Amino acid sequence: MELFKATALLLAGFVLLIKGADYFVEGSSSVAKKLRVPSLIIGLTIVAMGTSLPELSVSINASMANSNALAVSNVIGSNIFNLMVVLGASALMNAIEVDESVVKKNFPFTIACAALLLLLGWRGMALGRGDGLIFLVIFVGFLLYQVLTAMRARKAALAEDDEIKDISMLLAAACIVGGAAAVRFGGDWVVSGAKTIAAFCGMSENLIGLTIVALGTSLPELVTSVTAARKHELDMAVGNVVGSNVFNILMILGTASALSPIAFIMENVVDIALLIAFSLLVWAACATKRRLGRMEGALMLAVYAAYTVYICLR
Repeated sequence: MELFKATALLLAGFVLLIKGADYFVEGSSSVAKKLRVPSLIIGLTIVAMGTSLPELSVSINASMANSNALAVSNVIGSNIFNLMVVLGASALMNAIEVDESVVKKNFPFTIACAALLLLLGWRGMALGRGDGLIFLVIFVGFLLYQVLTAMRARKAALAEDDEIKDISMLLAAACIVGGAAAVRFGGDWVVSGAKTIAAFCGMSENLIGLTIVALGTSLPELVTSVTAARKHELDMAVGNVVGSNVFNILMILGTASALSPIAFIMENVVDIALLIAFSLLVWAACATKRRLGRMEGALMLAVYAAYTVYICLR
């Protein structure tokens, strides 16, 4: 009975996280459109951060509840899922031509963020408040750079996207507030349900975070990127993954560790190293061909399946 309640709580939490993030993005995007914010800023900031709200809620709640393994593994698992499954499924749906700026700037930056996480976490087997502040400062710099870059291309990038619903400011505000509240409570329920299931089944919080929680909190990225690929909005599909992975490391782990230091275990170090290896693999494919085709997409999905088997058996 306890397991049934925990599973129901976990699933209800996922529903709140996904729908809450969806309403938050819709409301924020509508406000941005009315204020004539460039669409590039919307894609790299509001959409990427909005689809990562579930990870933010789960990791901060886990950190405050001293569930350190869940706080870290949720981010690492989500980033690996985003990279290999979300991007792989998008490429399988429609071959992706990768923009030069992604190859030369954005993708290397995500790898650098993962490398910094590995360095800081491995150094003392923990992320302290100082490490969190470093992440947050870098994240602010990243946002400022994206804003300045987008403003230089303002004439070509004004937010005229028909996919963004034009709703009233009052309704947009309600979406933002209601979505944020749903994400907040959904995060509590996911952490509570996941901890109970892990204890009942004898599974580690790290494994739960890398699999069930990572999959659930990455559903917004998966839906957004696959839908974008189907509609031939291929830059959005790639940008959503890149932006979300940067946000997950810098903002989420930065905030969580600044609020409460996060202890590392050796499995975290191994998984971050694998994240870097997978990132280098995908980056190499993008750099050599400037595209991710269906073959690459299928290979990425196969690699993720092998990784899942590995973490379940280790």
